[in-house]
Amino acid sequence: MRLTGLEGITAVVTGAAGGIGARVVEYLAAEGAAVAAVDTAPVAKEDAFGSRVTHHTADVADATAAEWILDQVEADHGPVGVLVNVAGVLHTGPLLSLTDQAWQEMLTANATGVLTWSRAVVRRMTPHHRGCVITVASNSAGTPRAGMAAYAASKAAASALTLGLGLEVARLGIRCNVVCPGSTDTAMLHRMAPTPEAMDAVVHGDPAAFRVGIPLGRVADPGDVAAAVVFLASEQARHITLHSLYVDGGAALHG
Repeated sequence: MRLTGLEGITAVVTGAAGGIGARVVEYLAAEGAAVAAVDTAPVAKEDAFGSRVTHHTADVADATAAEWILDQVEADHGPVGVLVNVAGVLHTGPLLSLTDQAWQEMLTANATGVLTWSRAVVRRMTPHHRGCVITVASNSAGTPRAGMAAYAASKAAASALTLGLGLEVARLGIRCNVVCPGSTDTAMLHRMAPTPEAMDAVVHGDPAAFRVGIPLGRVADPGDVAAAVVFLASEQARHITLHSLYVDGGAALHG
């Protein structure tokens, strides 16, 4: 089955400089979408897609910057049809020793950023009675993880916000879904598991941390997550909304 409905569409991806975000940009552009890649850090230019991929630097929680970028993107490429919220920050460690600054950084990037961009984009989608929002959250949003309570809470907020918004705008033909990755081969994971022993525990489990490991026996590639995102953005997912798709090799034991 070939995915359809993405050729010529305008898409926005936040967190586009990261491992998953960069692959989402690549996959959407490969399907023929015009993609606005947004991140706080400069996004590496992908020459293979030419003018179909544009690059924008902004704090995802900055509502003024979001509106300015969206004005520019829609002027150049037409109405936004797809928003993918990927931007995220992770701080680990026991909740009792978590700093207020670390908490605020995660809540701002992982939850407020989703609110800021989803609200701005959906307001623009509303007159057209079409569009989709996909938020990349985390399997930790529904599964307790030792040392990740605050991160999980921020991702749970992002997930609940996205699905609640989806209920409000379903009658307008706008779909909202969540993708929940587990351990994925990104810089974020390698900071959490910097040694071969730590990475082995990610895959095979760690009883001391109450982790069962990954039943499929491998860490995800960013492309595994991006493929799920692109499917949910496609015409083949036109009847899917208010859904959380786990892409974690079974790690959350989620039915």
